[in-house]
Amino acid sequence: MPPSIDSNEHQPREEKSTKKKSLFSTRPEMGTGHGMLFAVMGLVVLHGWSLFPALATLHYYNFVLKEANFTKLCSTKSMLTVNGSFPGPEIRVHKGDTAFVTVHNNGTYGVTIHWHGVKQPRNPWSDGPENVTQCPIQPGRSFTQKIIFSDEEGTLWWHAHSDWSRATVHGPIIILPKPGTAYPYAKPDLEQTLVLGEWYKGDVMEIITTALSTGADPVLSDGYTINGQPGDLYNCSSNATIFRMLVEYGKTYLLRTINAVMNEEMFFGIANHTLTVVGMDGAYLKPITVEYVMITPGQTMDILVKANRPRSHYYIEASPFADTNAPNDTSSTTAIFQYRGSYTPPATPFLPSLPSIANKSAAGNFTNLLRSLASKDHPVNVPLNITKRVFMAVSVNQDPCPATAPCGGPNNNSLTASMNNISFASPSIDILQAYYGQLTKKNAYLKRVYNTTFPDKPPYMFNFTGDVGNNTLYPSHGTDVKMIKYGAAVEIIWQGTNIGAAENHPMHLHGYNFYVVGMGDGNFDKKTSPSTYNLVDPPLVNTIGIPKKGWATIRFFANNPGVWFMHCHLERHASWGMATVLIVENGRTEDERILPPPGGMPACSKP
Repeated sequence: MPPSIDSNEHQPREEKSTKKKSLFSTRPEMGTGHGMLFAVMGLVVLHGWSLFPALATLHYYNFVLKEANFTKLCSTKSMLTVNGSFPGPEIRVHKGDTAFVTVHNNGTYGVTIHWHGVKQPRNPWSDGPENVTQCPIQPGRSFTQKIIFSDEEGTLWWHAHSDWSRATVHGPIIILPKPGTAYPYAKPDLEQTLVLGEWYKGDVMEIITTALSTGADPVLSDGYTINGQPGDLYNCSSNATIFRMLVEYGKTYLLRTINAVMNEEMFFGIANHTLTVVGMDGAYLKPITVEYVMITPGQTMDILVKANRPRSHYYIEASPFADTNAPNDTSSTTAIFQYRGSYTPPATPFLPSLPSIANKSAAGNFTNLLRSLASKDHPVNVPLNITKRVFMAVSVNQDPCPATAPCGGPNNNSLTASMNNISFASPSIDILQAYYGQLTKKNAYLKRVYNTTFPDKPPYMFNFTGDVGNNTLYPSHGTDVKMIKYGAAVEIIWQGTNIGAAENHPMHLHGYNFYVVGMGDGNFDKKTSPSTYNLVDPPLVNTIGIPKKGWATIRFFANNPGVWFMHCHLERHASWGMATVLIVENGRTEDERILPPPGGMPACSKP
């Protein structure tokens, strides 16, 4: 007989439960009793974007930031959470809905919340990155953010966007098809959200503060988690430390998979089961059937799996992909794909055969399979005539330290990072407030908060992926932004470099999804590389990994005015300055302009 059910056994959500039963309803969200939703029907018209004039639902949530105690990996610590749960509560909407989330900060330091992958048409005020679109919500204060969903459909997520607080402050966003429409694939019987996380025994804010003050690499994590549980391959493991997904033989499950890990891409698979990937980053893909996926921090994937193997226990496993000589946590986390029924469970669940940690080919082979669905109901709109092209070299760099006060990085220097040899410096007043103040001719003095000199290419070209010597080892530092005209057809070429510790960089752009039209190893060649572009059905995503010592080209139309952060989603690289900001200027008409700021924006310090 199977072992008795414990608190981590979970019955996946049935699809039928997502339908509204009344005009006014309440529903407990992920972390039962910690989040409450109130749905109200209303008209929402999104101007300057894909229009959704039909009735949309308004949702209201309360997020309370507070400390809570958790015991994992043989130790107990207090950490910041939303509503006391880890992961945090789920937001569940239909395509085109709007959610209002009131964030109450009962913690001990300022925090912001970002709605990762939600484009927020004309509404950068609620996007969330600290000191880019808002200043932190201070302890004892609250701020209501308006989350405008437009054409996203599938799985996204939300997370803190202040230093390293997102390690413990994050949760899923589920965007169902509009009422009366359906998935572009056979409807699954049930669904299950799987959040991949990273666990630190220490205080994550102290870890990054210490690293930045010493110039050294941050302390490595102590393990990974699936839905908040590390699994049974770590010390102090037990039935209470592993998440169990209970399944019925013959049924098909939709796995809404989120990589909330801080500093590693992850391989993911289920022993003896194939995975069919049908969506990514809130957009549909041509279905691909694989033995494993490679998912970077920030990415989300919708994966179908059929429970069609002999009834038993099978490990769900996530293990790191890290093709670099930089230090990494090399451990793996597990959950159990557990069939219901009467049978003798194995002494040890079956384990998937995932690629080795540095298997770049395995990672690339998976990523190269990704294609947009490109159907009548889900068409693509790839820019063909480019009007704005930017070449960005991304690097891990060093800052020199005086001989009398050596730092903890290579050569007694301090580790830093850059884009086009500029390490992003976070201001004390958010860039959006400063920009809007200039647009409206209010607070024009704030123009000194940032400058508009981010270059279209590196300061000089060199063999980016070969023997770089000391080329651009030491970057400049500044709050440099790139101005983009409204309506521009934009192409950005991200070029990885061999400066410092080369590795895969998952790059994320706020406010947009973009088409990944090309990717390759080595240096981008402007004469030959474009011939490899896919302009027919490239994947539409918000985060993509630039191959180690390689390049990736993205395209999008600049049709969402605002201030939008662009950064590496390896948290240590973002902390070191591998970031910049795109400011998409207003268009000519009112519905091509940034919305006015809401009331109650968090206060900033003086410049």
